[in-house]
Amino acid sequence: MNALLRRGVLVVGIAIAYSTAAPAQQSSPDQQPAPAAPQPTPSPKPEAQPQQPAPNNPKEKTEKEKELERQEQSTRLLGVVPHFGVTRQDAPPLTPGGKFHLMRKSAFDPVEIGLVAAQAGISQATDEFPGYGQGAAGYGKRFGATLADEVSASFFSNFFWPVMLKEDPRYFRLGEGSAGHRIKYALVQEFVCHTDRGGRSFSFSNVLGAFLSGGLSNVYYPSSDRGLSLTMSRSAIALAYGTLGGLIDEFYPDVARKLFHKKSKDEKAK
Repeated sequence: MNALLRRGVLVVGIAIAYSTAAPAQQSSPDQQPAPAAPQPTPSPKPEAQPQQPAPNNPKEKTEKEKELERQEQSTRLLGVVPHFGVTRQDAPPLTPGGKFHLMRKSAFDPVEIGLVAAQAGISQATDEFPGYGQGAAGYGKRFGATLADEVSASFFSNFFWPVMLKEDPRYFRLGEGSAGHRIKYALVQEFVCHTDRGGRSFSFSNVLGAFLSGGLSNVYYPSSDRGLSLTMSRSAIALAYGTLGGLIDEFYPDVARKLFHKKSKDEKAK
């Protein structure tokens, strides 16, 4: 079983286990003043309007926007698995620093490290990458390779290319409409992104990130698991896995509301 698919099985397993165990002047009396000529009424001065932050300008986020962003980047599936890269349709773009923060928080979250450790253990038990051998040394190599895969994929897809190409690495949840429309929307978001200028474009960040990360793995994978064909297949599987992940990003708040009878954080903010 491919390592990425096995990762998905681990997350689903956690979900199943968890679900079983949210004044006027007066004239003198003896003096009759001549009637004064009517004076034109002065035009009222326009009231100063409070300055609003420019749309799609990440440098002028309101405190409310900052708080919503912090809440979104603290969301966990079933309260456990990190789910930091999902936002709402009207969210302002991230700054380069915000993209780095999201990448670092996602890649080095303690639960992610635990999933990496579990995945390396399964890989050793099934003797995947036999060139690493067995024992503590073999497990250490598998753990290091799995962690390198996780960090490099997050670095290139969530930080490096999004900063260079001015793309937003987050999933912009639709959250409304028919189920069929939302499914179609979710499945294409791996290849469609929001830009820092507020438009939409092809997600070069995800595609380039997947293939660059896959190519980098040739540095530390055993010689029997290197090569162009293996790199292409691993990168394609990573993109397919990300496409299916869009369904989780889109529908998890609905599932959580039904399972735990709680409103999602974006609904509470409205």
